[in-house]
Amino acid sequence: MHVIHTPHHRGHDPQQFIVRGRFQRSNEQPERADRLLAAAQAEGLVAIEPTDFGPGPRAAIHTPNYLRFLETAWARWQELPNASDEVLPNVHPFPGQPASYPDSLVGQAGWHLGDMACSVGQHTWQAAVWSAHCATQAAQQVLDGERAAYALCRPPGHHAYADRANGFTYLNNAAIAAQHLRQRHARVAVLDVDVHHGNGTQGIFWRRRDVLTISLHGDPHFCTPFFTGHAHERGEGEGEGFNLNLPLARGTRDAEYLAALGTAIDQVARFAPGALVLALGLDAHERDPYQALAVSTAGFAAIGRAIAQLKLPTVLVQEGGYLADDLGANLRSFLHGFGAGA
Repeated sequence: MHVIHTPHHRGHDPQQFIVRGRFQRSNEQPERADRLLAAAQAEGLVAIEPTDFGPGPRAAIHTPNYLRFLETAWARWQELPNASDEVLPNVHPFPGQPASYPDSLVGQAGWHLGDMACSVGQHTWQAAVWSAHCATQAAQQVLDGERAAYALCRPPGHHAYADRANGFTYLNNAAIAAQHLRQRHARVAVLDVDVHHGNGTQGIFWRRRDVLTISLHGDPHFCTPFFTGHAHERGEGEGEGFNLNLPLARGTRDAEYLAALGTAIDQVARFAPGALVLALGLDAHERDPYQALAVSTAGFAAIGRAIAQLKLPTVLVQEGGYLADDLGANLRSFLHGFGAGA
């Protein structure tokens, strides 16, 4: 199996992130990718860089206004008087109320940046584009006959909606990979095991029946993104019944997690997709900085083994998992289990 990565991610190093009203450096730092790449190579994966697939894959998921904003926002922001080094929102449209797309860049920042965890720096656009290329490359390799490929995406993507960045993410890599797989497969499943709900992926496919979306995550009653991820959210219109959320209690350990994963795997099997996209978060770990769930390092091997037993062509797309001594070991454990379960 290949690990697809790009050095373009390094320029994206957001410095402004608000936690309980205080500014700090973002948890989504370049060192994450360095540790993950070293772990993947230590597990025997061969590292390659992605092809430039052009704008088509991202345009198949994201709106023109949003893509234009991400590409131009930083340069335009620097022309404003007394502007900060990174683009950050300070106003948002009110949900459910009439709203028109703003001409003002400050207004556009509020429209397209959903929270204070997705600042846009000088190199954010380039990093996000090449992160999406990593996901597309992995999907293409699966289309070309490989059983699985691992896209080491940074920045991650599963919180990004069609027209809004959110929670460290800008382009939805898992959705881009799933849509790319749809070139050949009538049905594709996206299974998200990140500790946070895959709200952007859910939103993108909310009204579609050709892409099944399933997310295991910390219960939104205590865990960000708070507003989505409840069990009653099942899709809408043609997509009703093709979205499954499995919220988990704080501190959930291996046995309970694997029981919920079994429910997810059964649902994927019933859907009978031609391929699977796994949004691979490692932040459900018991010593991850987020401390929401309590999966052990050995538990990630069991997770990988269970998913591999679906015997589906699989695109692994890296999502969360933050700086902690266990990060590389958790990835190695998952990859070892996934390989053993194949």
